[in-house]
Amino acid sequence: MNRAGTPTVAELMALLAANAAEIAVLKAEREALAQRVFKLEEELALAQLHRFAPRSEKHMDRVFNEAEKSAVEGDDEGCDETDCVDLPNTGLPETEKAEGKKRGRRPLPANLPRERVEYDLADDQKICPCCSNQMHRMGETVSEQLHIEVTAKVLQNARFKYACRHCERTGISTPVVIAPMSAQPLPGSIATASTLAFAFVHKYVDGTPLYRLAQAFERAGVPVSRGALGHWVIGSSERHLIRIYDALKLRLRSQTVIHGDETTVQVLKEEGKNPTSISYMWAYRSGEDSERPIVLFDYQPGRGQEYPQTFLGDYRGILMSDGYSAWRTLKGATHVGCMAHARRRFVDALKARKKPGGPPAQALKYFDQLYRIERQARDEKPDDGETQADYMRRFRQKHSVPVLNALKAWLDAIAPKLVPDTKLEDAVSYARGQWEYLTRYTEDGRMPIDNNLLERDIRIFATGRKSWLFSDTVQGARASAVIYSLMLTCRACRVEPFAWLRHVLTELPQRPGDADIDDLLPFNFKKQPA
Repeated sequence: MNRAGTPTVAELMALLAANAAEIAVLKAEREALAQRVFKLEEELALAQLHRFAPRSEKHMDRVFNEAEKSAVEGDDEGCDETDCVDLPNTGLPETEKAEGKKRGRRPLPANLPRERVEYDLADDQKICPCCSNQMHRMGETVSEQLHIEVTAKVLQNARFKYACRHCERTGISTPVVIAPMSAQPLPGSIATASTLAFAFVHKYVDGTPLYRLAQAFERAGVPVSRGALGHWVIGSSERHLIRIYDALKLRLRSQTVIHGDETTVQVLKEEGKNPTSISYMWAYRSGEDSERPIVLFDYQPGRGQEYPQTFLGDYRGILMSDGYSAWRTLKGATHVGCMAHARRRFVDALKARKKPGGPPAQALKYFDQLYRIERQARDEKPDDGETQADYMRRFRQKHSVPVLNALKAWLDAIAPKLVPDTKLEDAVSYARGQWEYLTRYTEDGRMPIDNNLLERDIRIFATGRKSWLFSDTVQGARASAVIYSLMLTCRACRVEPFAWLRHVLTELPQRPGDADIDDLLPFNFKKQPA
C-alpha cells in the first residue's frame, strides 16, 4: 500500500484472486445444495405419488401420453437430438385395437349343480280374471341365483373291535383285534385333510391371517385356537407337503429357463437376529412356456450369494433376474437382465419431474416399442417347420435390435448432460450398466424380456404379508415358504388349490417316504377350464 493508503496493483490482484477463490467455493457449495434440493424434491414427489397416486405403470403411461404429445409439439425446455426421438422403422405392422369386454352379468358356470325350486299359483289364483274359466299352464320363467353354504360336520371314526368267544371261555387271555383306520395327515389331531386344505387356502391364497381364521372358526361354533392352526401349518408342511416341494425343486433345476427374485419377510424369533430385522424369501419360477410350471419360495435369513448358489446348484440354463449381483455369481447359468426394471426407473424419473415430458418420456417411447414388438411376436404364428423359439429370435432380430441400438445411442448421448444423483441419471446409469444383460434376450427366442412373470407371483405373497405382517418362528417361515410354493404352482398350472390340497393330504399319509408321488404334482392334476 502506498503513502496515500491506496492499495498497489499487486495487492489488488492478490485480493481479487482470494475473492475469486472464495466465490468459486461458494458457487460449488451452491451447486451442491441445489443438486441436494433437486434430489430431495424428487424423493418427496415420488413418496407422495407412492402414497396417494395409482401404482399401475399402465395408468401412468396413459396419463403421460398427452405429456409426450405436448413435448413433441413444443416443450418449454426445447428439444434437441437427445430429447426428441425418432423410432427406427423396422416394418412392424400396425395392430388392430382389441375389442373391449362385453358388459353385463356373466352366466353362472354350467358345471355347478342345479337345484330346482318351483313356485306355483294357488288354486284360487288359477281362475281367469277375464272370463272366470280355469287357466292352463303355458310354460315357465326360469332365473338362476348363486347359492353357497359353508357347513362343518364331525366325522366319527368307528373302528369295530373283535374278540374270540372261545378264548374268553377257555383261554388265559383274549386277543382283541381292532379294524385299522386309514393314516391321517396329523395323527391325534381333529383336522381332516379337507379341514387342513380349507385353512391353508384361506391363509395362503386369500391372505387371511391365522388369528382371523381362528375367529371365523369361532363364529361357526368350532373353537380352534390360533396356536392349533399354526401347528397344522407346520406339521402338514414338515410331514407331507415338503415331499411335494422337494420333488418340484428337483424338476425346476432341469428347466430351460428359471426366473429368480427375492422379497423381504420378518421373523420374530430367529436365533442371533433382532425381532425387527429383515429376512428374505427367495423366489424361483419356471419359464412362461414351460409345460410343467413350477413356482418355489425358499426362506433364508439373509440376502447373500450363497443362497441362490445352494438352491440352484450347478444350474446351466437361462436365468432371468434383476441387476442384483448375487444372482450373477452362478457361473454356469446364462444371465438375462429384466427390461421392466430398467423401464421402471424411467417411469420414476417421469413421475418425479415438475413438468411432463422431457427425456424420461422420450426414453419410455423406446421401451414401449420394445414391448409392442414382444406382444406382436407372441400373437404371430411361426412358419412351417420353424420352432416358436426360432421365430421369436428372428422377429426380435428384425424389429427389436434396431430399436435397442437407437436406445443405446440415445443413452450414450444424454448421459454426459445429466445432473448427478438424480432419478434420470440413475435410470440412464442402470440401463447402460446392465446393457449386456438387458439386450441378451434378442439372441435366443426362449429368453424372456423381463421378470414380470415371477413378480406377479411374488405380489400374491406381498399382499398376504400386509395382513399377517410377520412369521413368529423360523419353522413357521419355512412352512409358509413350502405352502406358498405349492399354492402358486397350482395357480400357474390352473389347478384348483383346495381340491388339490385335499387330495394330496389324503394320499400322502398312505404312501411311504420312498414311494413315487409324481401323480400328485400339481401339473399332473386335473386342470380348471381356461
